[in-house]
Amino acid sequence: MKILTFGASNAKTSINKVLARFTATLVPGAEIDVLDLSDYDLPIYSEDLEKQIGHPPAAKAFFEKIGSADGVIVSFAEHNGSYTAAYKNLFDWASRIDQKVFQNKPTVYLATSPGPGGAASVLAAAKGSAPFFGVDLKAAVSVPSFYDVFDAKTGRIEDPNALADLIAAAETLAPPEAA
Repeated sequence: MKILTFGASNAKTSINKVLARFTATLVPGAEIDVLDLSDYDLPIYSEDLEKQIGHPPAAKAFFEKIGSADGVIVSFAEHNGSYTAAYKNLFDWASRIDQKVFQNKPTVYLATSPGPGGAASVLAAAKGSAPFFGVDLKAAVSVPSFYDVFDAKTGRIEDPNALADLIAAAETLAPPEAA
């Protein structure tokens, strides 16, 4: 089973990238494909620009990556209560290829932040819009206070409650024979 995973941020040190990759390792039998939003450089979306240039290759590549996966894990970084500009722009371009960007792939949504909010605002927004964009949402988990629950030495979430939530979410993507 091929799991596509990414943090919805272009920050090199994104804790959401770390959380997404870690959670993918919890999917039994997964072959993990890690996507980096920094590899998808695009101009800011506008209808006028789309009329001029069509669908940029980076947007097509992102859409095709999702299409080639058996499941998707996304961890949303929160900027001022919403999506990062990098993710929103890439998503907007991809949605012009096909509004069902996630192509009905089984998906787990995550979010984390250094503080107690756990990026819950952006996670709620993502969950609310999921049905419009072809997301077969299997689970959604917010992990508050990332640096308090993540052990940088082991590269693992060590808090038992957060870990249990992530394991349960990851297992929703496992094929029945692996679960």
